[in-house]
Amino acid sequence: MKRYNILILLLALLSPLALTSCSEDENAVEEFPDWQNRNETSFNNIYEQARANTDGNWKLFLNYSLEDTIPTDTYDYIAVEVLTEGTGSGCPMYTDSVLVNYRGRLIPSTSYADGYVFDESYEGEYNPATAMPAQLYVGGVVDGFATALQHMHIGDHWRVYIPYQLGYGVSGTTSIPGYSTLIFDIALIAYYRAGVSPGPWRSAESGWITE
Repeated sequence: MKRYNILILLLALLSPLALTSCSEDENAVEEFPDWQNRNETSFNNIYEQARANTDGNWKLFLNYSLEDTIPTDTYDYIAVEVLTEGTGSGCPMYTDSVLVNYRGRLIPSTSYADGYVFDESYEGEYNPATAMPAQLYVGGVVDGFATALQHMHIGDHWRVYIPYQLGYGVSGTTSIPGYSTLIFDIALIAYYRAGVSPGPWRSAESGWITE
């Protein structure tokens, strides 16, 4: 009988805690509400803006792994806003490595009005004179990023919009939710061809292609 009374007392003490927990969950703000729909709508709008542009400030590029002769959808493309146009004569290839300054973020969300920044090679406002570029292998990044790099010339500074199908897909990563459109600011500084062992990129005989 005493055990029964003790059990009743414990249940009575725990009940308010359980109610408090439920109440906190109900009042919680979802960080990425309606995320798939919002991202698909956002990218489709950007795609249409790029397609309608005629002054060269926007570009559309088909995923590098697809042929021009097959039927495509909007999510087979990346959209590019040209921030600065470079003067380089060539472009990196899939098997090349590059030096780039970049910042990657998501579309605006409940907690991040300007979009959550998930990766970057520099802090604050971009300054090409002081930013230290990151070295990346073109074949080692997501399809949308790799597609952009293979169309860039030295000096290009682009804002690249990548649909989730050419990014991290429906699963996402530990820091990026699934169905996320990726927005990258990318500046191409240099690149070198496969089979070359480059030295310090600022030196004259570095092996890096810088123009």
